[in-house]
Amino acid sequence: MKIPKRILPLVEDGLVDEVLSRLMSGKEADIFVVRCGHEIRCAKVYKEAAQRSFKKAAQYTEGRKVRNSRRARAMEKGSKFGKKEQEKIWQNAEVDALYQLAEADVRVPEPYGCFDGVLLMELITDENGDVAPRLGDVTMTEEEAIRNFAIIMQDVVRMLCTGMVHGDLSEFNVLLDEYGPVIIDLPQAVNASANNNAQAMLERDVQNMVNYFAQFDPYLKDSKFGKEIWKLYEDGELKPDTILTGEFEEDTETADVDDVMVQIKAAYDEEQARLERLRESEA
Repeated sequence: MKIPKRILPLVEDGLVDEVLSRLMSGKEADIFVVRCGHEIRCAKVYKEAAQRSFKKAAQYTEGRKVRNSRRARAMEKGSKFGKKEQEKIWQNAEVDALYQLAEADVRVPEPYGCFDGVLLMELITDENGDVAPRLGDVTMTEEEAIRNFAIIMQDVVRMLCTGMVHGDLSEFNVLLDEYGPVIIDLPQAVNASANNNAQAMLERDVQNMVNYFAQFDPYLKDSKFGKEIWKLYEDGELKPDTILTGEFEEDTETADVDDVMVQIKAAYDEEQARLERLRESEA
C-alpha cells in the first residue's frame, strides 16, 4: 500500500521497511501493520490535537510534570511552541507507560520507540499468527471469563502499584492473544497520586471490566473490586500480588453537616480577610 506521509520518515531512516496494511483508525490515532526487517510490528500514528476526538483530555493530563520551566510556561500560555510540546508529552506518555508497565509484569505490547508522533510497538497476534481480536469482539465460557477477568484485575493492581491508572479501560482497549488479555491504548494514563480524578477513573475502569465479564460470569454483577482496590491503595496495603475478594463495606457513618458548614465559613472568612489585607497594601 501507499506509505502514509507520517510514516515516510521512518522508512527513509530504515526503521520501517514496508507498510503492509491499515489496521484501524481510532479517536486518537491510526494503526498500521508494518514490516521492520524480519519482524511484523504495528505503527501507531497519533493524530494532531485538532483532529483528535479524545474528550476531556485536561482531566487526564492533570498532575503530569514538566521539568523544563520554559516548556511549562509555553504550555500554560497555549503558544504554538507550547501546543507542540503538549503533543510530545501526550505521545511520550504512552511510550513511558508501556516501558514502566512491562517492567512491572503488566501484559502490554512491547514498545520499540516513538519517532515524530509514530509509535512502533509489538503487534499482538493470536495462536494462528493473525491480529489478536479486541475483547469486545469475542465470546467465552464462564471458566474463560473467570480466568481472563482475574488476569486483568491483577494487571490493574500492578498498574496502580506503579502509581498509574489506565483511565480509559474497556473491552475495546484490551486484546486477547493465546495467553490471555493484553492491555493497550495508554496515552491518557494518569498519575494516581497527582490526579484528582484518579479514584473515579480507576473505579470506572474496573466497572467497565465487571460489566463486560458479567455477561459470561453473572456472579461479578454484585462485586465491588474497584472500591476494594482503591481502599487498599489508599491504606498502603496494595501489593502486586494482592488477592482480591470483590467485597467492600461502604462507610455508613453520617457526615457532620454542621461541622462541615463551620469549616466552610471559616475558610471563607479567612479568604475575605486575606483579600482585605491585599487591598489595604495596594491602597
